[in-house]
Amino acid sequence: MNEDLDYGWQGELLDLPAYLKRIGYDGDLAPTAATLRELHRAHVASIPFENLEIMLGRPIDLSLDAVQAKLVERPRGGYCFEHNRLFAAVLERLGYEVTAMVGRVMLGSARLRPMTHALLHVRPPEQPRDEPGWLSDVGFGAGPMEPLRFVDGEEVFQDGWGFRLQRGRTVTTWDPPTVNWEMHQTVEGGGWGLRHTFALNETFRLDFDVLNYYVATNPRSPFTARPFTQKFTPDALYVVDGTTLTITRPDGSSDRRVLRPEELPAVLAEHFAIVLDAADASRLIGFVRERVLGD
Repeated sequence: MNEDLDYGWQGELLDLPAYLKRIGYDGDLAPTAATLRELHRAHVASIPFENLEIMLGRPIDLSLDAVQAKLVERPRGGYCFEHNRLFAAVLERLGYEVTAMVGRVMLGSARLRPMTHALLHVRPPEQPRDEPGWLSDVGFGAGPMEPLRFVDGEEVFQDGWGFRLQRGRTVTTWDPPTVNWEMHQTVEGGGWGLRHTFALNETFRLDFDVLNYYVATNPRSPFTARPFTQKFTPDALYVVDGTTLTITRPDGSSDRRVLRPEELPAVLAEHFAIVLDAADASRLIGFVRERVLGD
């Protein structure tokens, strides 16, 4: 048996039929741009974004076995490192060229933020090298539904949701300099808002482990302070942030209501297909009462 040197995404260990059943995909598996788009869309629409394990007192394990057990078999959701860890293994198994990257979630901020978001650069094996690759991100929780081409300034609208990739300012003094890319999305009221930035620097599984540890355990991480779940569909983006449920539509209209802690398990089941057992539901309610509401 060859020693695992931490390169690659262990696609050979993936239970591909179980994954395809989880996302409801029975289409072509040839590693083409069309297949990539369909798999990406099916994954985003099927597996929610969530950080609930932290609230439930359990670690976030990025081993392929653990990610499959949670996102595919249970079924639950996860955040970016879990989603893109799983999707990288899927794409590698099918024959795509997959390179991981990490980005800074800006959400309109002008201040520098840490690299806490995982993304994938994907290229079909038969694609000419002079054609742009694809930005694949099934783990942000708010789209895109399909991958975006690495074409500077190209704007795409997917089911009414708008996204744009563009080159940003250089981020180092190296010669040649490292070029920053920016992901923009349409925002309420019209116009474009900066969502995250990243550079085309390769990241590996062990880098995911280090960054994941910060996100899951550091008191300054937003994911250790309150439950945060998202489900992105062609018709609406569903978000639970602490005790607030927001439903936003592609035209920018939204509904919002504040939940009682006791309502959270039912809302998670209804809008996110996350069904907690009685013990976990009780733990989540207790965490929200104590840590979010301060009761």
